[in-house]
Amino acid sequence: MNPVYDFKGQVALVTGAAKGMGLAAARAFAANGASVVLADIDGGLAAYEAQRIVSEGGTAIGTACDVADEVQVAGMIDLAVARYGRLDMAFNNAGIQVPPSDAADEPLENFERVTAVNQRGVWACMKHELRVMRAQGSGAIVNCSSLGGLVGLPQRAAYHGTKHAVIGMTRSAGVEYASRGIRINAVCPGTIDTPMVQDMLAGQPGAMADIMREQPIGRLGHSNEIAAAVLWLCSPAASFVIGAALPVDGGFTAH
Repeated sequence: MNPVYDFKGQVALVTGAAKGMGLAAARAFAANGASVVLADIDGGLAAYEAQRIVSEGGTAIGTACDVADEVQVAGMIDLAVARYGRLDMAFNNAGIQVPPSDAADEPLENFERVTAVNQRGVWACMKHELRVMRAQGSGAIVNCSSLGGLVGLPQRAAYHGTKHAVIGMTRSAGVEYASRGIRINAVCPGTIDTPMVQDMLAGQPGAMADIMREQPIGRLGHSNEIAAAVLWLCSPAASFVIGAALPVDGGFTAH
């Protein structure tokens, strides 16, 4: 049973919100009273999920946004403020995987694409969220890193590089804005049962057995378990938590 938060009168933004962890977080924010902006590269699916929240009594809108495009990111933030008047919480969740590769063979286009979304996308989102939150003097941001931001694994150099970068940006900006009423943290999911992970497993026979060998809890994580961590980091319950990289990984990084 998850805690209940009072986010009435507050506005939350979630990127990568049409599926998986982003959708779970968006629904959790709405269930706890926040007005929610669901942003996703699939704007039609984001709009559908937002309407589903509305039909259940919540307040939400959906919009298309490719976080690799800073102009689209700025427009997404402007839309949130134009619609709801402020921005209190953000979960910068949008991210992609690239196929595993020997570091000596990794194609430049894979490196550039994963960096554009996972690193530059978080940078752009945080930049424009802070533009609003700085003027308000309040806010909470959670950036999505990964267990790949805390460890290294073979054939994952480019992907893990982006997730390490998310933690570095989180810590630096967190220190910079701590005295201005804005808290910035990162969540580091382990292997979560999401559409992206299912696609990865489908293309890598034997990957599940490898994952389970390293997973002390003995199962994949669930999207709502990440959402619970995100809501806590955005809530007053985490008021003294700044620049943290919180593992939510079933014990993977603990051993």
